[in-house]
Amino acid sequence: MYDYRAGIQDWMGAGLPTEGTNTERPRLVDVVRGDVPTCSLGERLGDVRSRVVAAGWDACVVVSQERVVLGLLRAEELQADPQLAVERVMRPGPSTYRPFVSVTEMRRTMTERNLPNSPVTTSDGKLVGLVRKQDVGIRQAPADRSHLEQTSGLRALVLLDRPRVPVGIVEEAEA
Repeated sequence: MYDYRAGIQDWMGAGLPTEGTNTERPRLVDVVRGDVPTCSLGERLGDVRSRVVAAGWDACVVVSQERVVLGLLRAEELQADPQLAVERVMRPGPSTYRPFVSVTEMRRTMTERNLPNSPVTTSDGKLVGLVRKQDVGIRQAPADRSHLEQTSGLRALVLLDRPRVPVGIVEEAEA
């Protein structure tokens, strides 16, 4: 047995298991995406953007060598001058949330603050991952189907996020 001295909030903040009646509620630790791209302050934005898009993301968390969250690059920042250093365009010191926060609470926060995503960290600021609107059950606005492109019997729709970052492709057979 181990005597954990940092306290229950720190225990839960690390995403460790808990007991009791409240454990049935989904928490961020259950939905957080740990595969979010990361980068460092001195990297060139163009290099980072290439990695982020290739991985199918529209965000990147800026971290220190110890994985402490320093900033956030959302779709808007990723569209800046590719020659700039990440440090010059990132959102410094973003609000972060702990793994024990309920999915319901996070859904409310993201809706009220119109957040597309938010970093989840331990109590000492180390990255656990990124939670996106769809991870907490917020439906994305339906795609504008007026931008369908006719291509040899197939209609293809490229889904874009603000400002014009590809987030997916939908293909339909011609009716």
